[in-house]
Amino acid sequence: MKTLLLNADMGESFGPWVMGLDHEVMPHVDLANVACGFHASDPDVIRMTVRLARKHGVTVGAHPAYPDMVGFGRRSMACAPEEVENLVLYQVGALAGICRAEGLSVGYIKPHGALYNDMMRDPEILAAVMRALVAYDASLPLKVMATRDTSMARELAERHGVSLWFEAFADRAYDGEGRLVSRRETGSVHHDQDAIVDQARRIARGEPLIARDGRELILEADTLCVHGDNAESIAAIKAIRAALHGQEGA
Repeated sequence: MKTLLLNADMGESFGPWVMGLDHEVMPHVDLANVACGFHASDPDVIRMTVRLARKHGVTVGAHPAYPDMVGFGRRSMACAPEEVENLVLYQVGALAGICRAEGLSVGYIKPHGALYNDMMRDPEILAAVMRALVAYDASLPLKVMATRDTSMARELAERHGVSLWFEAFADRAYDGEGRLVSRRETGSVHHDQDAIVDQARRIARGEPLIARDGRELILEADTLCVHGDNAESIAAIKAIRAALHGQEGA
């Protein structure tokens, strides 16, 4: 079984509004995708999240998004490639400043929501994200979606000198091309713990998933995204970690 780094979206609260159970999730993941203020979070939440990651030895990554607080970054925006490059660089810089104050550094970049999905469909947007990464620190990896055909991402990464981490999801349904089924569709998110753990195990073993159209789908992934916003999802994260580290029944 391949060792997959577990990652989770973190720091998505805002002022008195709380999103997620970061304190319960952080001890069980390897990578924290920290919101940078455009789709969620604020300076206080960002610093608190970075401190929590430092406490548990978790690598901090930038989680930049379109400037869409109301839509939680899940709505596509008509941004020119240069605007995408600049908004990613701006958000990474904000997180980097707080990381530096806490004795840490940004370890990777993973765009959020609609920006993440758009860059996997539009090579101009993906290239813009890569330019921002190279301008900040060309040694950082960029997280991209593990799909059926990853040739576009690989070709652009080679052209820009960027290393990639391919990401899969334990609790999301996939279409036939290996893209996430829209959250607007019924059944797009798995809630049954056994199903979530089974999907994580299949991805780690390189075994096929069954896509929405009935086709078999094998995803080559380096990291697995998990979500933790309720007690059931926290239990699922613990079960995934146990399964991937051969600790089931321990």
